[in-house]
Amino acid sequence: MTTIAHRDADALALRLDEARRDYAGLKDRGLKLDLTRGKPSPEQLDLSAELLTLPGGRYTALDGTDCRNYGAPSDGLRELRDIFAPVLQVPVDQLLAVGNSSLELMHDCLVHALLGELPGAEGRWADQRVAFLCPVPGYDRHFALCARFGIDMIPVPMTDGGPDMGVVEDLVRSDARIKGIWCVPKYSNPDGTCYSDETVRRLSAMETAAPDFRIFWDNAYAVHHLDGEAEVGDILAACREAGHPDRAFVFGSTSKITFAGAGVAFFGSSPANVAWWRANSGKRTIGPDKVNQLRHALFLKDTDGLRAHMRRHRGILAPKFAAVDRVFSEQLGDTGLATWTRPKGGYFVALRVPDGCARQVVRLAAEAGIAVTPAGATHPHGNDPDDRVIRIGPTYPTLEELEQIAYGITVCVRLAGYERLTAQR
Repeated sequence: MTTIAHRDADALALRLDEARRDYAGLKDRGLKLDLTRGKPSPEQLDLSAELLTLPGGRYTALDGTDCRNYGAPSDGLRELRDIFAPVLQVPVDQLLAVGNSSLELMHDCLVHALLGELPGAEGRWADQRVAFLCPVPGYDRHFALCARFGIDMIPVPMTDGGPDMGVVEDLVRSDARIKGIWCVPKYSNPDGTCYSDETVRRLSAMETAAPDFRIFWDNAYAVHHLDGEAEVGDILAACREAGHPDRAFVFGSTSKITFAGAGVAFFGSSPANVAWWRANSGKRTIGPDKVNQLRHALFLKDTDGLRAHMRRHRGILAPKFAAVDRVFSEQLGDTGLATWTRPKGGYFVALRVPDGCARQVVRLAAEAGIAVTPAGATHPHGNDPDDRVIRIGPTYPTLEELEQIAYGITVCVRLAGYERLTAQR
């Protein structure tokens, strides 16, 4: 990030005065706006309103199952798995449609590994000291799961092609505590990174000290495109070809496709891992919500229908991401105080401010009536050692609200940044 350290004291003082005036004006607006989580807007949810009329008078799956009753299929409806298998890059017979949230499935995988034994494991994780690699900036709910179960978190820096694989390979080769790595491979949260083919290859082929090492492949944004349609390598195929067929767990859901929290989640992996999942989850539930799965299959129809539905989402979201970029460019572009990502898909923008300023920016925004995701949320234990990264989720507010929010954030960045530069002189 460039700085304005070369500018003379008078110029800096003028910019600080201007920022203070702008901030006072911002507070006078009496705003009450919320940008704390990336969630679908009401307009996006309206795209799936037809779901509320389905399945209508039909309750029978293609295989003849009465979806209102107990019974098979415990793997989820085949017609729904057929729709999502291509986009999640999982053979349909190795893809399960279960639950309503991918976070739920990640939680359960950890519980099953802690209390039982994974294929290839030498014992239960609960009887060992366990650590996970956490690419940063990353997803706070991944970190919360580790904290919940006492799993040590080891930060790994992100690059333009995914986690720094030199660091990852060195760590997993030498430390048998490391049982897994969190990955959001496409349009990662929060910086929008897509994993390169080289990253996928090295993840699948690397030597690990732990024989039961797992990649938690959270493909949350598999079809959430904003500009073009990025493709990421097939992790299951890569692991199989590298001789580590059981290494990857693949997760996905419809939470940001249809109704958040009222959709369907997916788990995909090797045949051995799928059998392990079935054996454990069969003691927890009598089966998935087949009625909800049926209505999703009827609504989306096929994989092309899913893609067409997501193009309608893109029509709503792309102007919002463009607005954030435009306002940030207009207000911060010549200041040297910030950089931000321009993602090709997903739900977030990563804003980077001068070291030591992120918490101050978030505090100033809150005092001006703009709630922003807490600084540090992108790092384990909420601790960004550089106090630099702020996650921006443009999806929920209206376009008008979003422009106000984006402008307000830039005012706070300028005030915090110029105050820090002044203090450093």
